Amino acid sequence: MRIPLFLFLFIPFVLFSQNPYPQDYFSNPLEIPIVLAGTFAELRSNHFHSGLDIKTQQREGLKVLSAADGFVSRIKISPFGYGKALYITHPNGYTTVYAHLSKLSPKIEAYLKERQYEAESYGIELFPPIKALLVDKGELVAYSGNTGSSGGPHLHFEIRDKNEHPLNPMLFGINTKDTNKPTISSLYAYPIGENAQINKSDSKQKIRLRAQGNGNFVAEPIEAFGKIGFGIETVDRQDLAYNNNGVYNIQTQFNGQTNFEIDFKSFSFLETNDINRLIDYDIYKNERDRIQKLFIDTNNELSLYKNTTDQGYITITDSTSAVYKIKVSDFEGNASWITVSIDGKENSTVLKTPPAVTPYYLYENKASTLTEENVTVNFYRNTFYEDFFIDFKVSNDTLQLLPIGQAARKNFSIAFDISKYKEADKDQFFIAELVGYKKSPSYSKTTRTDNTLITYTKDLGYYTLVSDTIAPTIVPTNFKNDQWLSSAKTLQVKITDDMSGISDYRATINGKWILMEYEYKNNTLTYHFSDGMSTTGQNDFKLIVIDNVGNSSTFEARFHRK
Repeated sequence: MRIPLFLFLFIPFVLFSQNPYPQDYFSNPLEIPIVLAGTFAELRSNHFHSGLDIKTQQREGLKVLSAADGFVSRIKISPFGYGKALYITHPNGYTTVYAHLSKLSPKIEAYLKERQYEAESYGIELFPPIKALLVDKGELVAYSGNTGSSGGPHLHFEIRDKNEHPLNPMLFGINTKDTNKPTISSLYAYPIGENAQINKSDSKQKIRLRAQGNGNFVAEPIEAFGKIGFGIETVDRQDLAYNNNGVYNIQTQFNGQTNFEIDFKSFSFLETNDINRLIDYDIYKNERDRIQKLFIDTNNELSLYKNTTDQGYITITDSTSAVYKIKVSDFEGNASWITVSIDGKENSTVLKTPPAVTPYYLYENKASTLTEENVTVNFYRNTFYEDFFIDFKVSNDTLQLLPIGQAARKNFSIAFDISKYKEADKDQFFIAELVGYKKSPSYSKTTRTDNTLITYTKDLGYYTLVSDTIAPTIVPTNFKNDQWLSSAKTLQVKITDDMSGISDYRATINGKWILMEYEYKNNTLTYHFSDGMSTTGQNDFKLIVIDNVGNSSTFEARFHRK
């Protein structure tokens, strides 16, 4: 059959104008209106936020519904990270993720617990067969909670494509009311290269902003010469919440021409660590502000950039005038602008900031080993993004690695030789990072081989040896020894360890392993009597808790049930 010419011309227009993201396929995973605590690709510590954080009215236990027909393809339970998380794969190839759950729906919970008891482990990862747990759109699949590394009750919701790349759920119509323009709080200008200068300095400069009353800003005019770039600190707020959330798009213009764009539609988990190349990591580590650089630094492999000219840098020549503009948008298209007037001027007198020279220099593309006293640090090839002087010192079992504002893209190793210590004491040692203003010791995962302790980390800073000789503490919180617990729904115990931290635990009733859910934020272990592991009459409860250097505590109690 021949296709009429007008239809032949019309078909490509329809195909190219269609939204590639289905708008009515996925529904709200909660029964309440969507109010966001966090947006997609929001800047977090060492990663981009991979979904939407949907508020649950400061409550746990709200019904979580499958956003579309599909099957449960993955269940992951952990005390940390996503906590209790459910993955549902759909016929159109996308997968939705529901995290920080308090519990799963009855049929999914039964499937999970059977396998937790088989493995004798609370933490577990399962990949059910396709037909094992089929679900319909709108079906109850879980209840909202606050498990894992959640900072408060909410539902973390994601949509991933067939390559496991997270996409912004707002692209699929999962959205909330937003009539507010993004807020811009800081602007920085960066001289790039030996001859570049900004306001008679070769160092980055914070530029004052003047609000115009309509959400837009005018920057204090600057003098500049050579290759330069800019960076901003910006957030967005939706109408129904006061949370400082991430923005959707940033574009820049130089003399009316687009020269940079970053679009927060999707990313790969393999690249998410490069967030530390997007932001000014030095400012973040020292001042906790996240300045997004509006240029692409060397060794930055993020796929979020598009429409860039000269990697987002601009070049200013002497005796010229230029205008640089920044547009920051949210998903609804609300936009704020910064206008920067640049006077091209090559000043003969420039304030130079010399590098902090040390005896040690690391090359980004070469491996390096630093050794002093009983400490050895191995930096592998391509550990860092750039070359720099490193301040390496060891004194009294304490290692200093500075500057802290140098971002690493992969782990390096720190090894301590403990051969000088008594054999009886060696098992209690671990490597700790000294964090915060008070340099408090924080356990860094440590392994021992003979007389060597080793840890792997991405953080420069201070590290030391710490001895932990104190076993964990175990305290029952809702029962006493020899108590009748006929009406109790749970058995709860608080476990703490003030030094190396909790490594493992094992609980039994009458000699049989029981599932105790670990909530590390309040140090609580909880057993649900509905699991049916206790008997009528007397029951013997036993709990063993081990810390990260092997110290263990045992708690035993007797209880009774009718």
